[in-house]
Amino acid sequence: MRSSAPAPARLASVTPRRLSLVALLLGPALACGDSGAGTATESATTTLTSTTEGATAGTTEDGTTAGTTGGPGTTAGTTGAPTTTEGATTSATTGAETSDASATSGTTGEPVCPEGTVVCEGGVSKVCDGEGGFMSEEPCDQECADGLGCVLCLPGTGSCDGEISSLCNDQGDGYDEYHCDGVQGVTCDPDSGACVGACAPQNLVDSYIGCDYYPTVTPNVVGNNYTFAVVISNTSNGDAMITITKGDAPVLDTVVAASSVEVIPLAWENQLKGAGASRVVPDGAYRVRSDRPITAYQYNPLEYTLNGGFTYTNDASLLMPVNAWTADYWVAARNHHSVPGFYAVVASEDGTTVDVDPSATGGLIGAGGGIAGDGTGQAALDQGDVLLVMSVAGGGSPDVSDVTGTHVLADKPVQVIGGHMCTFVPYNISACDHLEESMFAYENLSAEYIVTTPLVKALGQPPVSKARIVRVVATKDATELTYDPPVPGAPSSIASAGDYVELTPTEADFMISANAKIIVAEYLQGQSAGGNAGDPAMTIAVPIEQYRNSYLFHAPTNYESSFVNITAPDGAAITLDGAPVGGLSPIGATGFSVARVELSNAGDGTHSITGDQPFGIQVYGYGQYTSYWYPGGLDLAVILE
Repeated sequence: MRSSAPAPARLASVTPRRLSLVALLLGPALACGDSGAGTATESATTTLTSTTEGATAGTTEDGTTAGTTGGPGTTAGTTGAPTTTEGATTSATTGAETSDASATSGTTGEPVCPEGTVVCEGGVSKVCDGEGGFMSEEPCDQECADGLGCVLCLPGTGSCDGEISSLCNDQGDGYDEYHCDGVQGVTCDPDSGACVGACAPQNLVDSYIGCDYYPTVTPNVVGNNYTFAVVISNTSNGDAMITITKGDAPVLDTVVAASSVEVIPLAWENQLKGAGASRVVPDGAYRVRSDRPITAYQYNPLEYTLNGGFTYTNDASLLMPVNAWTADYWVAARNHHSVPGFYAVVASEDGTTVDVDPSATGGLIGAGGGIAGDGTGQAALDQGDVLLVMSVAGGGSPDVSDVTGTHVLADKPVQVIGGHMCTFVPYNISACDHLEESMFAYENLSAEYIVTTPLVKALGQPPVSKARIVRVVATKDATELTYDPPVPGAPSSIASAGDYVELTPTEADFMISANAKIIVAEYLQGQSAGGNAGDPAMTIAVPIEQYRNSYLFHAPTNYESSFVNITAPDGAAITLDGAPVGGLSPIGATGFSVARVELSNAGDGTHSITGDQPFGIQVYGYGQYTSYWYPGGLDLAVILE
């Protein structure tokens, strides 16, 4: 390994963060003639009381979970007391009367365990017959766990070997190993064998808030006199210690104060910035770690103006924390257009294998880095390595070559960023601008999104709405689309996974619904399309299910104007920077409304927004012939099909 502090190794699965002790939650044993039943998994069960119905853990803005106790589904705190489930009647004292005599076993007063329930007595696994007895018994060679039977180890138990935590998995048949990263303020607790600290895996919820990020330079025509930068928002109530590295090389240590934002310039990685063939760049990505939960954005480049000059080619990306990465992504980018579109894949663990499956338009690639000219291939990455895949010209106007719809699969969690070096949007409207955005993992995608048109403001003029282009990418064959309110001429279906459809430029606000998961990308048009400001920029729409109640975000103050679009349920109370947001306009019959608010350029660009119901935000800004656009944040919960 090149890094002295590797990312947590997750040996059992690429997404164990989603499975924490679920097996035990679904199968707790009821007492069955043994006053000690259930004590073998007491510590594991206790950790679950904050996530069962009636005792839901609260999500805080610092990215941790706030446990609660009580309510249906919690476990009795007295050894030997029967487990209480919603609607179940139990007796707190042995021999006490119950409301249903049929629910007792002999004279013990304890409920009969249901048929098929596995309980442990004296190291023996027993399967209840539902009549007060057992249909089978098996002595265990090592351990016995209620609900599971004979196991190698008791789920949730573990040990420490220095900074390595070994925890018994949910099935009790092996151990998952985690590196307790001291840079993130995480240590291994010898009593539990688990990593502990604000940034410990079990304390981070699935959202854009985390402690470990990989800012990554992507291709851009801008000069190196401008700045690639990462912006850190500290969402916690204490100072965050930030450490930035690149491979084994230290880059910067700094402190970001509580509830504040810091802009950190970083050197360009020229092997990623330029055009050319596809390639793997070892240690190409930066790594940002914090000892408190933070959020991170990257700007490519940061400045709109510098020493009296203008960049003309900017965009920004919301970065996803490593704890939310998965191994399954679909790409959104843009047609080739003179210089390439691209996607970049970043590994957080050594020995990561990445396989790519091109879409119908993604088969014209500058071969390299294990990727063939037809867009197929496989690449081997270590921690911090970047696979950059670039399109090549395919002819026609617009160019048919487009990596949009490419399917990226890996055997370990990765980050994927899609975009374009510099393109017109649409192809015949000047001028070109850089595009980039972090892709949401397949698990986080939805079949339902709301998209809202941006405002644009020329210097010294009032803002006006400006039509943008909406692109929908299918992840399944035969995807059907509907719109509320209806959008005249909008496509109603997508034939194959990886294909996309594009709506003609529209100023409408609407909901897009599908019969399968989709990606929805939006593109600002070039300045020549109207508004006398801006140029192409790209964002990814946030699924309604991933909306949050609060965000801390950044909008650069050196642009002529910046805005936030707020999409909230009808009647929601939203507060931006301490002031209530008014003027929300209903969006068809969706039950949602939108407000478009210009942001002040006073201060450092830090903004806080909260609501009494979950809502979504998109942040964007303009200068002359340049712009940026990104989703202001989201939860990253698994959305089922």
